[in-house]
Amino acid sequence: MQEEKKTRIMVEIGVAVALSAVFNFIPLWKMPQGGSVSLEMLPIFIIAFRWGGIPGITAGFIYGLLQLTMGAYIVHPFQVIMDYPVPYMLVGLAGFLSPVKHEGFKRTIVIIAAILFGGIARFFAHVISGAVFFAHFAPEGQNPWLYSAVYNAGYIVLSLLICALIIFSLFKKLILASRD
Repeated sequence: MQEEKKTRIMVEIGVAVALSAVFNFIPLWKMPQGGSVSLEMLPIFIIAFRWGGIPGITAGFIYGLLQLTMGAYIVHPFQVIMDYPVPYMLVGLAGFLSPVKHEGFKRTIVIIAAILFGGIARFFAHVISGAVFFAHFAPEGQNPWLYSAVYNAGYIVLSLLICALIIFSLFKKLILASRD
């Protein structure tokens, strides 16, 4: 890969991480025990779609580490990994399903599949952390895995939907513009 392209990708990752952090600070809706409906995944999806899975995972990893400096709630080292770097790295997996290579209806299907792939992967990381480390929040008698799944779906699904709508409406300007 030529040096200019590598530099461009690194700069765009830096901008995406900064934007994710800004979007984290302006949630659309906050959940009571953590998590929020926000646009923080949007810049990671954009990097993943513009440059592929590895840059998407890298952007997600860096953002997850940055989140640790912005008021992380820590109960266990494994919980830190499963709530911060891993979920956002998994969002970057969307870049392995490249909508750039497709046109028309097929592109639409690939975008939906990619967003679901990255979003569901993030969801599972949070569900594992929630069920293992935050089971005490589940109402008495309720399965902590079910509680964690419902709780995390409550904000991740809406965040994915909003990100998808923005990506669909601005795909050519956000993803295809000036990639070369």
